[in-house]
Amino acid sequence: MSKIVPVILCGGSGTRLWPRSRKTKPKPFLPLIGERTMFEATLGRCADAAQFAPPVVVTGTDHLEHVEDQSKAAPGATVIVEPQAKNTAAAIALAAARLPQDAVMLVCPSDHHIADEQAFRAAAAAAARLAAEDWLVAFGITATAPETGYGYIRRGEALQGGYRVESFVEKPDLDRARQFLADGNYSWNGGIFAFRAGNFLEELARHRPALAAAVQAAVAGGREDGARFHPDAAAFAAIVSESVDYAVMEQTGRAAMVPASMGWSDIGSWAALRDATDGDHDGNSVRGRAELVDCRGVLVDSDGPRVSVIGLQDVAIVVDGDEVLVTSMEGAQKVGKLGGAANQ
Repeated sequence: MSKIVPVILCGGSGTRLWPRSRKTKPKPFLPLIGERTMFEATLGRCADAAQFAPPVVVTGTDHLEHVEDQSKAAPGATVIVEPQAKNTAAAIALAAARLPQDAVMLVCPSDHHIADEQAFRAAAAAAARLAAEDWLVAFGITATAPETGYGYIRRGEALQGGYRVESFVEKPDLDRARQFLADGNYSWNGGIFAFRAGNFLEELARHRPALAAAVQAAVAGGREDGARFHPDAAAFAAIVSESVDYAVMEQTGRAAMVPASMGWSDIGSWAALRDATDGDHDGNSVRGRAELVDCRGVLVDSDGPRVSVIGLQDVAIVVDGDEVLVTSMEGAQKVGKLGGAANQ
């Protein structure tokens, strides 16, 4: 089999991790876990030249400088510069239209944490085999808790190396999430996919013909600038913004999934970041200068000032320059609604 082509999606503003994550430098470009940024870690997972071809990165002009600065360790990387954000269906289609039609592409968000890279590469190999047979493949992340912030995948009949997708399920309430976990046939939808480029474009044209035509026009009218490709802005502006889940995965009759137990997290909140890091024996996680006394499940992230905390539980305290955030972990999902995050 030919090498897998990683397609790395770099977008969004990461407002739920404000004030550390800002519009000018959002979550993918920050070292939230360890010394590498989330984007650098994503590139690193796909760096084995025996399995992966050089990556294709899809990003916007706002993030281009960060992408090029942090992808220096990925030889041969190319960048597609979106004229504006149009969600994942269009971003993936741009990459597919620029690749050989028999290429197998592995679509990866640039801001996820995966603890077990060996398990990731094994799942990628299984997904690529199914994609080469014209299945549209999602990674089904092993559910370890009744999460209400993720979509779910219900698996159907077994395939070689995976399963048919019986259904995609929207984010559930807590009772349904508990039922899914007890059932055992539901996985989290982590937003990682494998497609044969030509097959993806055919399915997109079948289910979203206007979107597919606009992408093809944007690529046909685009221009190359070294390792960068700039789609035609006028053609791209006609695209209706839609996720790949709605536009293709929930429409096709060829959806498949590969199970993946790899220590995955989307780091979608300060609570998720705390849970993804190695804390102390009381579950506290600290980056920067801090002193904690009689605390449990507390996250402190400070870029300078010393933070001292006594007797708190399940709280995040974040200091970034002159901005300070204090939130319960229960309220952490609402951080993006704060005025500071919305108006950054």
